[in-house]
Amino acid sequence: MSQKAGHLPFNDYGTWIRKQLGCRVQKLSVDAGLTCPNRDGHLSRGGCSFCDNSAFTPSYCQGLSGVKAQLEAGKAFYGRKYPTMRYLAYFQSYSNTYAPLDKLKRLYEEALSTEDVVGIVISTRPDCLPPATLRYLDALNRETFLIVEIGIESADDATLRRINRGHDFACSRTAIANLAACGIRTGGHVILGLPGEDEASMLQQAHTISQLPLTLLKLHHLQIIRGTQMAKAYEAGEISTMEAGTYLHVVAQYISRLRADLVLERQFTSSPLDKVLSPHWGLKPGRLTEMLCDYMRANELWQGKDAYFKNFS
Repeated sequence: MSQKAGHLPFNDYGTWIRKQLGCRVQKLSVDAGLTCPNRDGHLSRGGCSFCDNSAFTPSYCQGLSGVKAQLEAGKAFYGRKYPTMRYLAYFQSYSNTYAPLDKLKRLYEEALSTEDVVGIVISTRPDCLPPATLRYLDALNRETFLIVEIGIESADDATLRRINRGHDFACSRTAIANLAACGIRTGGHVILGLPGEDEASMLQQAHTISQLPLTLLKLHHLQIIRGTQMAKAYEAGEISTMEAGTYLHVVAQYISRLRADLVLERQFTSSPLDKVLSPHWGLKPGRLTEMLCDYMRANELWQGKDAYFKNFS
């Protein structure tokens, strides 16, 4: 990728997904009623220090039980504006491979039986992919459009311990390698600005992430969500968050160090304002994206420009 007039300075998800499926596609979040080994006592009961899943559960699926009911509500929400829209069922809340395999099959297959749903996206932890589940996902990938999204959060083991993640980076590396070996489109999720990480360590992480056989990557800035363990540390003055200008600089430099073929699904996070303790930038996601593109163009940056690892094959 290089700087071209009118082109985005990064490999964007919207263009990629339309090429994959040949139509306008919207992800519909599903709360499958699952939990997480970091919450149910298997690893811990506190959860990750930054986590409150209600911060990204959309209004259309709140109060509804059943996968199909949530998907139909989501379709009604988006379908009024785009009648020809097709959908991906997004199993988003908590760890969506953390259940007996027969239950997972019922959930996924209920989603895929819903009209106009053309595939599924499964968000999970890297330590929740036992061999039987991986074999099933391998088979499912041959039948439908599938993305499995792994919560990496950081490539630094000290950071992972600090945020009570419950696994190390090697666990993420292994899970991603196993999924990619099956030909499954694999996404990763990383949070920039976690406590203890400075700009140098974050930018070095970009080179590490580029060496993973990922198809997609989500970048989120750290948000402090009310009621979380991290919120207590923030209120005690122990941690801080980045200002918008600082984050734009960091994420632009980070993207320039990513290999060019990685698909960037997000560069910012967005949670309900009443749940966010910090930061409050007063900027909508679309405006932040414009500012990022302007910054990258002004500083002659583009995805892959400074990457050590140019492509994955």
